Amino acid sequence: MLSGKTALVTGSTSGIGLGIARSLAQQGANIVFNGFGDAQQIEKLHTEVGQEFGVRTAYHNADMSKPAEIEALMKFAGEKFGGIDILVNNAGIQHVANIEDFPPEKWDAIIAINLTSAFHTTRLALPGMKQKNWGRIINLASVHGMVGSAQKSAYVASKHGLVGFTKVTALETAQTGVTCNAICPGWVLTPLVQKQVDDRAVREGTSNDAAKKALLAEKQPSGEFVTPEELGALAVFFCSPAANQVRGVAWNMDGGWVAQ
Repeated sequence: MLSGKTALVTGSTSGIGLGIARSLAQQGANIVFNGFGDAQQIEKLHTEVGQEFGVRTAYHNADMSKPAEIEALMKFAGEKFGGIDILVNNAGIQHVANIEDFPPEKWDAIIAINLTSAFHTTRLALPGMKQKNWGRIINLASVHGMVGSAQKSAYVASKHGLVGFTKVTALETAQTGVTCNAICPGWVLTPLVQKQVDDRAVREGTSNDAAKKALLAEKQPSGEFVTPEELGALAVFFCSPAANQVRGVAWNMDGGWVAQ
């Protein structure tokens, strides 16, 4: 379905981003990977994805908190593949603390990576998408773009902001072939969430499995983690002709979290 298209997925060297990149590659899209990690492992990862699905891949190590590096990433994608057809803003970080104890530099970093980076990639991708009259912008928000949780002030603020930014982008492109939507996952067992599970297990003196169950029981009625593959399938749907009139939605995939 996506043969000849190019997708840029930020934060795609692991977790949700990697799951979405693989799903788009499976549909024939060339992939520009971005994220942190061991250089050799990343080289192996994007080469294997290219070979497995018969697509072209590339990698750029832009720090998504730095506008100049984001500009370099977008330029790189343009030179390598002639532009970006599908933009997935997935890069994100987290820090947990009460507001009065929240380090200001952590707040700034979370807002920069989780929210401001999506503005920079979008503003740079839109002219090319409008010229082709086709494009898909998919913002990875969170259930925390819809509801709050204590001790996550910066994360919740950034994700609410991303949902709002998604709506504005959708309205500004409403009469074009470009769409913009947000995916709002509940708990996904990414390295970010695994760390919270590990910390909880230590704090409560329980096993890792018990900590996982306790985490899910608090928020996610299904009692099961959302998988990167499920999120990838939703991203593919957003790229399909069936989603031509799906514009500005914040689609939660959360095991019933927001339904409560």
